[in-house]
Amino acid sequence: MGHSVAPRLRQARLAIIGFGCNQAFLFAMLYLGSYNEGSQHGFFVDRADLLCVLVAMAATFALMMRARPRAVLMAGAEKLAACLAVPLCAVLFALVALRAALPGVPWLAFAVIEGVVAGVPLALLLCLWGRVLGEVSIDQSVPEVFIGSALGAAVCFLVMAVPVAGAYVVLYALPVGSAWALRALSAVPAGGQTRPADAAGAQAPRTSGASSVPDAAGAAPSEEAAKLSGRIVAGTVVYGVATGAVEALAASAEYSAHASLSVTFALFVLYCVAALQLYGGRPLSAGVRAVLPGGNGAEVGPLGGAYRLALLLMVGGFVAVPLLESVGVSGVSVVLAGYLGVFSVLISLFLIMGRIAGRDSVRSFARGFAALFAGEIAGVLLGGAIGAVPGAFDTSAALVAAAGVAVMYAYLFLFTERDMAALSVVVAQTDRFEEACARIVGEAKLSKREAEILPLALRGRTAERIAGEFFISKNTVDTHLRRIYAKCGVHTRQELIDLAERIEGELS
Repeated sequence: MGHSVAPRLRQARLAIIGFGCNQAFLFAMLYLGSYNEGSQHGFFVDRADLLCVLVAMAATFALMMRARPRAVLMAGAEKLAACLAVPLCAVLFALVALRAALPGVPWLAFAVIEGVVAGVPLALLLCLWGRVLGEVSIDQSVPEVFIGSALGAAVCFLVMAVPVAGAYVVLYALPVGSAWALRALSAVPAGGQTRPADAAGAQAPRTSGASSVPDAAGAAPSEEAAKLSGRIVAGTVVYGVATGAVEALAASAEYSAHASLSVTFALFVLYCVAALQLYGGRPLSAGVRAVLPGGNGAEVGPLGGAYRLALLLMVGGFVAVPLLESVGVSGVSVVLAGYLGVFSVLISLFLIMGRIAGRDSVRSFARGFAALFAGEIAGVLLGGAIGAVPGAFDTSAALVAAAGVAVMYAYLFLFTERDMAALSVVVAQTDRFEEACARIVGEAKLSKREAEILPLALRGRTAERIAGEFFISKNTVDTHLRRIYAKCGVHTRQELIDLAERIEGELS
């Protein structure tokens, strides 16, 4: 028992520290460095840093959704982690020095360069974290997401407390910590197994833990799984639009960024602490099986409770904006704290989406974040459009109202707590399938590659499609399938499927 617990605890510590570094760097790029201190102001000038980073990240995630670009980008991501992201940090610090040395250069030029230089590597690092977190059970990865996010926010809060202008630039060194943890985790077996990966660095499907396999017969995911994944993505886009509208208001030159963001990070840390209480005293304890509602009569599990809590915080910020402004506290800071809570829940849902929709976690992360950041871009532009409408009305109130309506629509009609309950059923079915695969692998003594191909064969993937998943030839896949049949004592694909179904029946 001790031999299995030690690697698990080491994996958890490394994941929390590394993901926390990554989150702190993300927060810094989206919020701490997106305020124009120059003499020229305007909608796009004040929001140039934010928009450029969002566009660069959204474009990178969109490319990640296609097989060939994903292979190339993941190879680049592996190289970035291998060199501890030192070149990225060096370039960012060089840009800071150039900005100070060349005050006459237009702010927009630096914003575009910084957006590309930081946004693309940040997206790559997030995909690597998606792969790492996707290799452990959901019961472990979800608490890691919340604890790591809280750690990142706490780091940002502490840096902002330093009474030195521009102190936030020290956060530009955090990709080193993220890359270091990724390198260290590559040597830690996930769930007692060595991480399979293809030559391009893309994640290969696993046979246990957080497997990335379809959950219905045939090559496509089940109708329920596809529906839930679609609702998650739709809700993600709407949350992105609502947040972008608020960010458009928060990035204005008149906004007291330092004080309000301090409130945001402090509230978000408190939110994460409250959300983790839903898991009990030891959220990473072995045997925790309560990420989602767990059966009849269970209306909400820890992740569903965290979802509800984040929405309450976000909506509370919308409602209390006038009251908070009257006492010198920005209501926008409360809304953004709630959004960071929703953001953490969405990351967890992206991991789950990879399991139930038959996608690996890298592709699931790419799809989810592409939707989220595309929504944020649209929300920022919507904020600019509302602000440009002529007439004597309160632009801030209009933006807050529009964002609040969008959030309530997403919560009530797109991705609801009832969908959270439905997720538990689909995840349970996936768990049984994974356990059946693991049993076949153990009893038949399949090789690593055969174990990777087994789940895809059981779900009806053609040899051509399996070959595309692993970037190998169809003849190689056929050879592996023949060996699987021989070791399992069957002669056809259908007999192999019947064997797996009998085992699933025994497990249920």
